[in-house]
Amino acid sequence: MKVRAPAKINLSLKILGRRSDGFHEIETLIAPISLCDDIKIERTDSAEGFQFDCDDPSVPTGDDNLIVRAAKSFFAATKLKSSVLIELKKRIPHGAGLGGGSSDAASFFIFQAPALCKGRGELVTAVKLKGKLSLLLLKPAFVVSTAWAYSRWQHSREIPEVRYQAQEFAGQTFMNDLERPVFEKFVFLAELKMWLLNQREVATALMSGSGSTVFALLSENADANVIAKRAKTELDPELWTCATQTL
Repeated sequence: MKVRAPAKINLSLKILGRRSDGFHEIETLIAPISLCDDIKIERTDSAEGFQFDCDDPSVPTGDDNLIVRAAKSFFAATKLKSSVLIELKKRIPHGAGLGGGSSDAASFFIFQAPALCKGRGELVTAVKLKGKLSLLLLKPAFVVSTAWAYSRWQHSREIPEVRYQAQEFAGQTFMNDLERPVFEKFVFLAELKMWLLNQREVATALMSGSGSTVFALLSENADANVIAKRAKTELDPELWTCATQTL
């Protein structure tokens, strides 16, 4: 069996407060995009049982990998034999705020659609968006810890002249409460967002999740590759970029 695990972007992310269990109450609208990891699952005759392999050596292959944890939970719950090999071809960068690991684990079980997520993110309701959005993803070489970003949210401050307020485009509101703590430490991401907002082809720009990816929603007929080349020339030649769209 072969499945494609799409990355996601957060079109909006609101933090409503800290919960008694130490997590945060959130409300976020996520949308799958055409950037995907490829997962191949096949039966084996190996005595080793469940096996996992990935073409990216930086991806953990033990119990801290969400695919491994999801698969082991599945086999434990169903009592099925675990003589399978799962091979992951990685295209979604990790530590990017694009939900790669979570999507890889969930792609065995759930329908891939835009969703409104509440609670800790576990209360999921499928929603419909008004058409597809053309996007450019931009990510520097560094990663941002999700746990760190949430821990800094309450006491972080805004950087002057950086735009944090909600943006309206294509009938949708775009905002991210984690920009405040993340931008305070990783100032380059604030600079990247503001640079994008100053490009004539960009309608809206926002950080996805806890970063470190910032995405630009493009106006009609905009060439994402031209903007990506310009960003590398003017900001950082090592930027990872990807032209994509919502599914």
